This record gives sequence, structure tokens and C-alpha cells, in this order.
Amino acid sequence: MTDELVPTRLVNGLTCELPASSPLARLLRSQRTWDGPSAKERLKILRGTKSVAIVGASPNPARSSYFVGTYLQQSSDFRVYFVNPNATEILGEKAYPDLASLPEVPDIVDVFRRPSDLPLVIDEAVAVGAPVVWVQLGIWNEDAARAGEAKGLTVVMDRCIKIEHARFHGGLHLMGFDTGQISARRTLR
Repeated sequence: MTDELVPTRLVNGLTCELPASSPLARLLRSQRTWDGPSAKERLKILRGTKSVAIVGASPNPARSSYFVGTYLQQSSDFRVYFVNPNATEILGEKAYPDLASLPEVPDIVDVFRRPSDLPLVIDEAVAVGAPVVWVQLGIWNEDAARAGEAKGLTVVMDRCIKIEHARFHGGLHLMGFDTGQISARRTLR
């Protein structure tokens, strides 16, 4: 008797049929199944954004949230708020203990927290009326993303807002850094 063939979605978005009991089919079923907004939708989100709250912002210059905060302050027109209950100031701006303490509802809640903390951040974002939760590169929690969407949020996950902003605004070099130079010509190595 042959094993039933099941349609299986590959990481690159293509699908193929594999025997249901094959190790590859089992592995792929255990992989990510949630899809967030497309590139065009992410661009639309960023174009409509006036304010960003960075939850999990750090005053430590070695942390990625500090680097992203610096970029957003210097390379965007966004009002940037830092949320960290253990800090009073980050990058010369007041740090807030939670989203409810901000002077306005942010258009994007940019999250630098553990995946296990995402449900709490999503609940807090919903409570203040924020429309978008943007979860930083390397952070993934499908259940939290689905729960956020069920509560009316737009959820972007495992994407760096700095990289996306720079990519859409012509300032992204292959290494992810702003070169300050716009050219179609490749540089020599």
C-alpha cells in the first residue's frame, strides 16, 4: 500500500506533493505556516506611519534596538518613542514604562522582546488602539501573530523595520547599512 500524497508548502512558497509520512513532509509541516503582510503592504504601512514605539528599547549602544532607534531618529520623519520600564532616557528621549504611558497611540509598535513575551505586548497594543505590531528580525511566535490578527492588528513578524525602511527608501546596501550613496553601479571589491 502506498502512502497518501499531501500538498506540502515549501519555504520558497512553492508547493509539491510528498508522502504524508515522509521525514521531509513532517519537517515542513513543523515549519512556519503564518504569512504576514507582503512587501507592498509593508511599504504601505511605513508610508502611513507617523509614530513608532519601540518596546524593549535599550539604552545600551550594543543592542539592536538602540541601533534601530538611532536609525529611525536620523533617517525617518517618524516620532520615535522608547518603551522600557527600567530606563528613564534612551537616545536623549524620555523612556516610557509601557504603551499606555505614551503621549499618543503609536502607528507601529516595534517589538524587541522574547517570543514568549509577544502575547502580552499584543494585548497591550490592542488595549491602547495601536493598529500595527512589528516584531523584529529573529523573533517568531505564530500563535501570538494569529491572536493579534484575530484582535484586528496588522502583524509584521521577523522583519527589521530599519532594513525595510532603508530598502524602500533607497538607502540599503547589500550588507544592510546605509551607504549614503545612490547608484546602480556595483562597487569593486
